[in-house]
Amino acid sequence: MERLSSKKCYGGEQIRCKHFSTSLVCEMTFSVFLPEQLSTGADIKLPVLYWLSGLTCNDENFVQKAGAQKLASELGLILVAPDTSPRGEGVPDDPEGAYDLGHGAGFYVNATQEPWKKHYQMYDYIVEELPELINRKFPANGERQGIAGHSMGGHGALIIGLRNPDKYKSISAFAPIVSPMNCPWGQKALGNYLGENKNEWLSYDAVSLVKNATRPIPILVDQGSADEFLENQLKPSLLVEVCSQVGYPLNYNQRDGYDHSYFFITSFIENHLQFHSALLALP
Repeated sequence: MERLSSKKCYGGEQIRCKHFSTSLVCEMTFSVFLPEQLSTGADIKLPVLYWLSGLTCNDENFVQKAGAQKLASELGLILVAPDTSPRGEGVPDDPEGAYDLGHGAGFYVNATQEPWKKHYQMYDYIVEELPELINRKFPANGERQGIAGHSMGGHGALIIGLRNPDKYKSISAFAPIVSPMNCPWGQKALGNYLGENKNEWLSYDAVSLVKNATRPIPILVDQGSADEFLENQLKPSLLVEVCSQVGYPLNYNQRDGYDHSYFFITSFIENHLQFHSALLALP
């Protein structure tokens, strides 16, 4: 692992790193915020919140735009923001250069189809490889992890948290794609990465996963009412309905007048950090 940059931020440290990923078979970057408590050199390990970004983003969008570091430092939360896909020479991309497939659009799945399957193993990278690296290189408490995200990253946070209740204690999302099986973005991505057998898609669809959840962990979702993707791509009503049907613990907030941008995220990021901090705190 190589440190690319380090900046002091709210008494803590904002770091950007690069490493070779064995899951993705390419170089990957990620960003880590270490709270002020760790600057004292004390022998402590702090809880970790993983943030998954949306289409076209990389590891820097969240750390530069969300304004999360001040409260994260006060709460003692380590923030980890990975890239949204494998990248680099030899890593396949959409042949037409579309923004919603290939680079910047990994959809947090393990691809099974050519030409994607060699590199596009984002699910394994987020669930297994990256946390192992974070826990080894930073003072992170791997027993106290939460996961959050926006849009495509909200989809990633939901499906990863739902599939791994032994690894994550909290899930939150801003404007998530709640059912990729039922929207154009998701159908394109899952069809290319996983093939046309829709039974293979079910394990990457949050609405389907909620129906079969045996160990529910709390979910917080915020959605803007003025989001241009609300009805066609995101469809949060599907998640609200299934959670109501099965009694899953969902805290859903529709925010009047907010859109899909980081202005929306920065307006409510503190609520999400407080939500995760309460659930990740030591008993």
